[in-house]
Amino acid sequence: MVQESSFGTTPSVADVLHERYAGRLPGALEDLTGPEHGRVELPLHIVWSGLRTYDLDRPRQRMGLYRTVLAEGQRADITHFLNRSLLLAQWPLMRTMISRHVREAWETAFPELEHQASAAA
Repeated sequence: MVQESSFGTTPSVADVLHERYAGRLPGALEDLTGPEHGRVELPLHIVWSGLRTYDLDRPRQRMGLYRTVLAEGQRADITHFLNRSLLLAQWPLMRTMISRHVREAWETAFPELEHQASAAA
């Protein structure tokens, strides 16, 4: 949706957020080659306060890492820290815990995520 203003047309907040997250997406889910196990430390440009080291073998910490990287990571971070198999396995629950803008960008680009969520329901 585009809004008129005294300065011309202005994209809606939803459009801006969708473009922000869509611009960070990998080319394919197969590009997500991050680790499946062990401890991962996120850099400061992704998480600037609080927990920075996550244990992928602990489901809550793994979910926290994925939510953080999806929201704050750039494309290189996403492909480096996220793993295709783990993302697919967690998606049915995780999609309810992330912003609508992140969820829509990912499910629009990768319909298999939405199918994964439907199959788990």
